[in-house]
Amino acid sequence: MPALYDVSIPAFIRGLKNLSNMLEKGKVFAAEQGIDLAELLNARLIDDMAPLTKQVQMTTDTAKFVAVRVGQVENQPWADDEVTFDDVQARVAKAISFLQATSPNGFEAREDAKVVLTTPSGDIPFTGSTYVHGFAIPNFFFHLSMAYALLRMKGVPVGKLDFLGAIR
Repeated sequence: MPALYDVSIPAFIRGLKNLSNMLEKGKVFAAEQGIDLAELLNARLIDDMAPLTKQVQMTTDTAKFVAVRVGQVENQPWADDEVTFDDVQARVAKAISFLQATSPNGFEAREDAKVVLTTPSGDIPFTGSTYVHGFAIPNFFFHLSMAYALLRMKGVPVGKLDFLGAIR
């Protein structure tokens, strides 16, 4: 199996499954505590930070775009229109399915492939390897960590093992 696939896609699938489990714990906690789910979805650590819903979107987008930009999978545009817990869970499930359908063969010999990340500040050039190792993996875990932190901040009983998932 190509190395870029090995270091990214399985870790992203695991992280997204863990995110789904943490979101489910959030939903149960909110019901038990009488908290409006919108309060969790709109939670921010600070005013200028993206809320939980956007953290989920960014986590799923980062994983998806590795498959697209490096693994040569055709992009499926996803609207960022999630407003309910069911919506964010559906987005996570869609991302997991997308990644599970990704073939390792698409990553073959893509370490030096040109990858360009277009941002409002301009284009950022990468190779397949620098994109996966230097941007995508750190970005995925940043947004996954923020989702975890937002749930914890709101009192959801998740811990390190929820973030890591089952250790085997």
